[in-house]
Amino acid sequence: MRDFFNPETLQAKAEELQAWFVENILVLDTLGQLLAIAAACAAAWLIAPKTRAWVERIARGRRHETELRKVAGAVAPLTFPVLWLILQWVVVYVAAAAGLPHHLNTTVVSLLTAWVIIRFTTTLVRDPVWAKAVAIAAWTVAALNILNLLDPTIVLLDGLSLNLGSIRISALTVIKGLFTLAVLLWVATVLSRLFEKRINSLPNLTPSVQVLFSKLLKSVLVILAVIVALDAVGIDLSAFALFGGAIGVGVGFGLQKVVSNLISGVILLLDRSIKPGDVVTVGDTYGAINSLGARYASVITRDGMEHLIPNENMITQEVINWSFSSRRVRLRARIGVSYNTDVRRAMALCTEAAKGVPRVLENPFPVCQLLGFGDSSVDLELRFWITDPQNGTANVRSAVLLEIWDRFQAEGIEIPFPQRDVHLKAPAEIGVRLRRDEMEPEGEEKS
Repeated sequence: MRDFFNPETLQAKAEELQAWFVENILVLDTLGQLLAIAAACAAAWLIAPKTRAWVERIARGRRHETELRKVAGAVAPLTFPVLWLILQWVVVYVAAAAGLPHHLNTTVVSLLTAWVIIRFTTTLVRDPVWAKAVAIAAWTVAALNILNLLDPTIVLLDGLSLNLGSIRISALTVIKGLFTLAVLLWVATVLSRLFEKRINSLPNLTPSVQVLFSKLLKSVLVILAVIVALDAVGIDLSAFALFGGAIGVGVGFGLQKVVSNLISGVILLLDRSIKPGDVVTVGDTYGAINSLGARYASVITRDGMEHLIPNENMITQEVINWSFSSRRVRLRARIGVSYNTDVRRAMALCTEAAKGVPRVLENPFPVCQLLGFGDSSVDLELRFWITDPQNGTANVRSAVLLEIWDRFQAEGIEIPFPQRDVHLKAPAEIGVRLRRDEMEPEGEEKS
């Protein structure tokens, strides 16, 4: 420690550092690479403001798709490093093509790539576990590349392998496959959402056909992503032909309900018997179709509960579609009035009461019919139409009955209830006569 603070020792260390700086930094190759890095950084700094303004306009523009605006919002803060990275890649490519040294430029490219990937991923990926995994992977690859250990690590991972028949699977293959599959699935999801919004905006397609096209397009994109990922890592897809028979057997035995629901979902979308927004009754469930999935249909009841009904049930069971061909629905309300009532006046009051409810249609107009003469009342039935069954039917029927009640009370019309009259007649006299010989016991003599 004393030697370290010795002036002669410090002078010797300074001379060694100066010699290293002159031999390694103040050389033409190193200075050229530093100048190239500085030039790329300066050019990116000059271009970044206008580019960022253009990207932010896309992020704020309502005419663009949501996914595109989300990606633009994530790229906007990274405009400068992304431009620097692009220009730095150009410098590396030119230097490599010209046979010039470019190890410093490669180091800068590795660090910028890791930085951009981590910032971009943490902005788009909300799951902290996945974001942390991507950050660790990016910094690991960057560190290995800077230390010139990336190629030996790739060779080591490729050597850790096993053979399954004609398929060779290594640790490198698994890592590349998972990374490629994750990226392609994300791209497929983003594209499917973009196409789904485009399809839903087409006025000539019915809602059920829009859902069908969206689901089919998403399935095709996901299948293509899996196929491309397997092909990218060098796996021969013909080797999976054996698994096709096993999958067929599994479908035949264990996946009958799943496949049945899938096929039923396609049939429902094709025949357009139900579509999102329809008001249906399935068994004891009454509600509006919220969405049609590959396996089930989502029905939201008036209680706010969401029932996931298998598609097979929508095909095999009786389904009442209140809005299949028209949203106009006729409702009925039974009313009884006393036999002392002016029936024609009561019927007029019933139709007036129905017209006083806003949801009741004026055309077709409400009609009140005389059904018959009951034990306790004259039976009437009010029939009226509505055009919004998705807002409920019991509530509008209740509103109509309340209007009838108020009008009957104002007119003094009685709504009878079942009752019975019990008549008690006056008691009749009953005569009783006793014979004396029946009152005396046997064996006794008469006195």
